[in-house]
Amino acid sequence: MGRLERESETGPVEYKLRVDDPHKIEKIASQMKYRLNEGGGEAWYELGVTDDGELVGIPSEVAMKSIENLRKAASLIPASLKVIRKIKVKDRFVYEIYVRRTAGDPPIITIPTIGNVDSGKSTLIGVLSYNILDDGRGSAMALIARHPHEIVSGRTSAISTTLVGFDKDGKIVNKLIPTPSEDEVYIRSSKIVCFVDLAGHEKYFKTSLRGVCAYKPDYAMFVVAANAGPIGMAKEQFGVAVSLRIPIFCVITKIDLASEPRLSRTIEEVSKIAKLPSVNKIPYIVRGMDDVAVSAKHMTSGRIMPIFLVSNRTGAGLDLLSTFLNLLPPRNEWSDKVDKPFKMYVEEKFNITGIGPVVHGLVLQGSVKVGDDVYIGPLGDGSFKMVKVKSIEVHRVKVDRAIAGKHACLALKNIEYRKIEKGMSLLDAEIKPEAIYAVDVNLFVLNHPTMIRRGYEAVAHIMSARQTVKFIRMSKEPLRTGDTATVRLKFLYRPIYVTKGDKIVLREGRTRAIGIVERVYSTWDGSSSKS
Repeated sequence: MGRLERESETGPVEYKLRVDDPHKIEKIASQMKYRLNEGGGEAWYELGVTDDGELVGIPSEVAMKSIENLRKAASLIPASLKVIRKIKVKDRFVYEIYVRRTAGDPPIITIPTIGNVDSGKSTLIGVLSYNILDDGRGSAMALIARHPHEIVSGRTSAISTTLVGFDKDGKIVNKLIPTPSEDEVYIRSSKIVCFVDLAGHEKYFKTSLRGVCAYKPDYAMFVVAANAGPIGMAKEQFGVAVSLRIPIFCVITKIDLASEPRLSRTIEEVSKIAKLPSVNKIPYIVRGMDDVAVSAKHMTSGRIMPIFLVSNRTGAGLDLLSTFLNLLPPRNEWSDKVDKPFKMYVEEKFNITGIGPVVHGLVLQGSVKVGDDVYIGPLGDGSFKMVKVKSIEVHRVKVDRAIAGKHACLALKNIEYRKIEKGMSLLDAEIKPEAIYAVDVNLFVLNHPTMIRRGYEAVAHIMSARQTVKFIRMSKEPLRTGDTATVRLKFLYRPIYVTKGDKIVLREGRTRAIGIVERVYSTWDGSSSKS
């Protein structure tokens, strides 16, 4: 290591040669606050590095004074500070320092798990969140299963979310709570990783696809069993994450069950997938804390794919993985969306005795307060209904307001439970929404065994909305694997709320396609459009 890239004026990384002047602490605090805002509440300081990126290094005594001054500056924000690694440059040292804001709502990183059935996805989440090791017979998986039949079969069939919280020192909060609950983890954490556990069986692929589309992930965790390799639906789900441009890291589980030759072959197979021309990622095996720091800093680029080797039964490699999760920076810039009009899709719905209809979803933009009037729809006839928000919970904690980036449950008034459908939108009253019956999409065909012509039908996923669509116009016909075209898709059963720029994923049998909505139409025949 001789030089880093030149320091950027934007972003969460700051270079400092030395910070040993105690009279500049307030100025440093202002600068640190800016870097934290750029990184969504997290920042990196490279101490002993010039603005040009040269690793000059500083003596240990100067470093100790500099780190102490940085710590004083962080206390004014307030933020926590931790030295991640120390690099020797001749007779001097360069320090890599991680800073995290400790005031306000904790940053939340959403990570769906992808991989084949029986690869250990649910078990890994259970081990991380309940401070236990698996007994080899599904004890950890049973802790996060949603249905009894999942415990019996050992296979996930429904989407479930689990929080793993970190305190200001990077320790997993779940391990500090005797019986961790979602609300207590949320309250006691300075950073949260929200795992979205998806099914790995082909039978439940449509459910897993909805989980990837609806939760707007920061990253995806690709889980592969060391004794089996990337088989079955692993490549299918990996391909969807790549198509949606979600940065991916890989966790190879069950290393205690695989022989050395089998483990080496699995690593080689995973690396080969990462290097495919359509994927173009650099596989990076994580073997120590230095590798963890490098991986976490560069994950947002999407160019590298860190590979962790773990055992849920012996605990091997889990410390490196948990440190990596603690250092992962938020990728979605929710702060830019808070001032926009409120928008949220219904992912789940509940009818609770004494409360009435409750909907759950991710707040995509804006904010909503208790007592607000919002639109919900479109209903079957294409209309939107004004409802009142009676109460709000964020991760089972009662709040007065939910903002962009938060998974919220809203109790609604003035609507019957039976009229609410998954995929409906909740929208700010000022939006004046229209029901959309057809869309023009710039479509890329990932995989199709034959040819696609007008009249072809497939299932479309837009956020949590899922519906059959029909191809009624095509700029190019027929379409085959690898083709790109502008197509008009008609929703066959009911209108939904879609806007220009939304991502759409199509599936039907072995067909996979992904596109961006370019124009929306408020009539079935596409005669009335909105740009």
